[in-house]
Amino acid sequence: MSLNLRSSYAPLLALAGTVGLLGGFLGAPPTWLLAWVGLLLPLLALVARWSPVREGVGAAALGVAAVALWPVPLMWGPASWLEVCGAAAFWAVPALGALAAGGHLRRQASRMRQAVRDGRRDQQLELARDLHDFVAHDVSAIVVQAQAARFVADKDPEQAVRALERIEAAGLGALASMDRTVHALREAAGARSASVPGTSGLPGLVERFEGGVLDADPAAARALSREADTTAYRVAVEALTNVRRHAPGAAVVRVRLHRAAEGIELSVANSAPARGAGGLLGLGLRRRSGTGLAGLRGRVEAAGGTLRAGASADGGWRVCAVFPAQGRALG
Repeated sequence: MSLNLRSSYAPLLALAGTVGLLGGFLGAPPTWLLAWVGLLLPLLALVARWSPVREGVGAAALGVAAVALWPVPLMWGPASWLEVCGAAAFWAVPALGALAAGGHLRRQASRMRQAVRDGRRDQQLELARDLHDFVAHDVSAIVVQAQAARFVADKDPEQAVRALERIEAAGLGALASMDRTVHALREAAGARSASVPGTSGLPGLVERFEGGVLDADPAAARALSREADTTAYRVAVEALTNVRRHAPGAAVVRVRLHRAAEGIELSVANSAPARGAGGLLGLGLRRRSGTGLAGLRGRVEAAGGTLRAGASADGGWRVCAVFPAQGRALG
C-alpha cells in the first residue's frame, strides 16, 4: 500500500466525521446517517492501522464522536438525558472496536518488523563470530609459522621456506573465510548455511595444523544433522586455535570424530607442552572462557549437544563435544 494512500486516511476520516455530525444536527434522514456510520467504521480501522499517530488521534476522535452521536438529534426532546447518553455509549462501542481492530493489526505489524530487525542483528552477530573464529584460526597459524621461520631461517633455510608456504596457505584460508562471510552477508538468511564448512573440512583443517592427527569415522559424520555438522567443525577450529595460542609446544594434537554411547563425539586433545615452550592450554582457556568456551558451549547446546573441557591425564588439555545422532543414520 502506497504511503500517499495511507496518509490520506486521517483527512478522509476527519472530513467524513464532520459531514456526519453536521448531517445529523441538520436533520438528515436516519437511513442516510446509518449508511454514513457504516462508512466511518472501516475508516476508523484504517486510520488506526496506517495513519501517523499525530494525525490519526484527532481524526479518530472526530470519527468516534460522529458514530456515537448520530442518534442524538433523533432523540432530542422526547428522550431523557440518560437515554441519550445510553444511546451514545451504545454506538461508541463499535467505533472503539474498529479502532481496537486497527490498533491490533498495527501492533502485530510493528512486532513483525521488530522481529525482522532482531533476526538481522542476530545474523550479523553470528557472521561476525564466524569471521572471528575462522580468521583467528588462520591468523594464529600465520603468527606461529612466522615465529618458527624466524628461528630456523639461519640454520635451516629449507624449513623456513616450508614455513613460508604454510603462511601463504593460512593467509589464503583467511581470505577465503572473509569472502565466505561477505558472500553470506549478501545472501538471504536461508542460503547462508552452505557457506559454513562442516566436518568434511576437518582433513584440510588438521592437515594445515603442524602436529595434527585426524581420526574421523565417515559414518559418524553422516549421522550428524546439518547444524551439528557445522558446529562440530567450529569446535575443532576453536580448539586448534587455542592450542596455537596457549600450548604452542604441544607435540601432538589429536582430532577424533567417532560414535560414542551418548551420540557422535568430536574431541580435540593436545599433549602437554614441552617445558619452557608455553603456558598450559587450560590456563589460556580459563582466561578466555567468557568469550571462547562460553560462546562455543552455547552453540553446541543450541545444536542439541554438550561440551566438556578440562585437563587430560598426560598434562595436556581436551575439548569434547557430543551431539545427538540422527536416527536414520544409525541403521
